[in-house]
Amino acid sequence: MLRIAQEALTFDDVLLTPGYSEVIATDVSLRTRLTREIELNIPLVSAAMDTVTEWRLAIAMAQEGGIGILHKSMTIAEQAEHVRKVKKFESGVVKDPITIQQTATVAQLTELTSAHGISGVPVLDGQDLVGIVTRRDVRFESNPQRLVSTIMTPRDKLV
Repeated sequence: MLRIAQEALTFDDVLLTPGYSEVIATDVSLRTRLTREIELNIPLVSAAMDTVTEWRLAIAMAQEGGIGILHKSMTIAEQAEHVRKVKKFESGVVKDPITIQQTATVAQLTELTSAHGISGVPVLDGQDLVGIVTRRDVRFESNPQRLVSTIMTPRDKLV
């Protein structure tokens, strides 16, 4: 037999109408606790459903102060990959980015970007940054054996 622990509301149960308020927006805190150890800046949690939360939404939720719960309708390896992508993303700055050497071919670049679900890759000469190559650079390239260094945006042109 199911028990209702406490009354709860959904978005359909609540209607907010705009109006004047004495409260100053900067004085309002929406912080809440998900658990004893996890505090959220906004009280929003995305559903752990395969049609709702995967790594992209989990990142977006984190950027806004909420949390995305990854669904379990995938293999353990896929779940681990989603977690890796979320953890690797930090405020638009990717720690330990995936890179490619300037001597790599367009075919190798395409394989790398497809495998990791990314569209831009820093290009290195050894350990030194020499440019960046994006989906835009590859879009009309017909020769898969062409070197990345010939189609990349060179470092001196980067902003």
